[in-house]
Amino acid sequence: MSIVIKGGTVLTSAGAITADVLVEGERVAALAAPGGAADEWARGAEKMIDATGKYVLPGGIDAHTHMEMPFGGTFSHDTFETGTTAAAWGGTTTIIDFAVQAKGTTLQSTLDKWHEKADGNCAIDYGFHMIVSDVNDTTLKEMRTCVDAGVNSFKMFMAYPGVFYATDGEILRAMRVSADTGGLVMMHAENGIAIDELAAEALASGHTEPVQHGLTRPPELEGEATSRAITLAKVTGSPLYIVHLSSAHALHAVAGARNDGQNVFAETCPQYLYLSIEDLAKPGFEGAKYVASPPLREKKHQADLWRGLRTNDLSVVSTDHCPFCFAEQKELGRDNFTKIPNGIPGVEHRMDLLHQGVVAGEISLARWVEITSTTPARMFGLYPRKGVIAPGADADIVIYDPGARQTLSARTHHMNVDYSAYEGLEVTGKAETVLSRGRVVVESGAFHVAAGHGRFLERDLCQYLN
Repeated sequence: MSIVIKGGTVLTSAGAITADVLVEGERVAALAAPGGAADEWARGAEKMIDATGKYVLPGGIDAHTHMEMPFGGTFSHDTFETGTTAAAWGGTTTIIDFAVQAKGTTLQSTLDKWHEKADGNCAIDYGFHMIVSDVNDTTLKEMRTCVDAGVNSFKMFMAYPGVFYATDGEILRAMRVSADTGGLVMMHAENGIAIDELAAEALASGHTEPVQHGLTRPPELEGEATSRAITLAKVTGSPLYIVHLSSAHALHAVAGARNDGQNVFAETCPQYLYLSIEDLAKPGFEGAKYVASPPLREKKHQADLWRGLRTNDLSVVSTDHCPFCFAEQKELGRDNFTKIPNGIPGVEHRMDLLHQGVVAGEISLARWVEITSTTPARMFGLYPRKGVIAPGADADIVIYDPGARQTLSARTHHMNVDYSAYEGLEVTGKAETVLSRGRVVVESGAFHVAAGHGRFLERDLCQYLN
């Protein structure tokens, strides 16, 4: 199908231009100034989209989601179908999810299992990272096989002893493979050994409420683990990507490494920019809605994180979307905060919450596009197929109304979860029309594609490595 998007302001990571966009089939065919050739396109196109007064930007890439993820005897409540549908409603057209290796299993069997979950069920395009929880000779060999299969990023954990936790020696071994293959190690950087001790002390003292999740995971232990991961990466020559960075302590470590020229990158998430430990401390069991790891911090950390986004010490904003229903799943930890499933829903609202940062003067329009689309595409080997509106790129395009007003609520969101972490928050801006590979997914308040439209993406290596 040929589509012309006419009259809008095209946003890129370099700035804004006034241009019409021609889409032929699944790809962007051309851009042109209004009039002349653009008017000829409009006369010959099968569909014309009027974007007057709107932004036209590349579809968002959420590089950190957890659909159908096992945790604590239950599973995150969004399936690949419901989660990718919700993502599309919010202007995200690509996700990269995590395939979770269980102890005693292989990476290949894990990858096969995640393909079974996702293939034929996604409304938008998707890729995988691999969670490495069992480091042994077989796993290290399979990391090389995964790289060849386009799954070239490997998440490891300094937290969750007995489940995902890796020792420094195991991390060192995996980083050596990463350095050799060009793969990217992604690190959950919290000192899990110390955290478990603090949690045990809290429970022994009768402190079981949700806020204890935050109090027993202090920012100092995130900063310490981040520094340790950076040191291990320096010793091995491995690139390092810190996931869901939440505190000034961890940011300071990342900024120092980057200033020294080390290949260290980091993401943060909207919850750390907008929510705080005050939400965890809400009365009764309400704070359980906000239990995630790392935990929400004191509000004073938010200014540092916004500054990190402006200076590029924080390169990406992902969601760590991991939704557990309040009534059925968060309840598992009512009498013991350590049993509350960790995760906050957010895949639908990332683009809007970051646009709110533009409205508030925290970031520019160009930076909005960069941290939500272009940098994730380059970081995870999808650029220039994704992350840009340019001839030859996939026609993943969002027509965004910057003046629209909306109130975020569980009553209106499309995520398969019974609460919103941002209930009642009024934001300015909304995705009006969304295209995925040239097909209209969202338009006029309706969803237009079935599950199965999304395709698996074999990714190239990170494009930021020195």
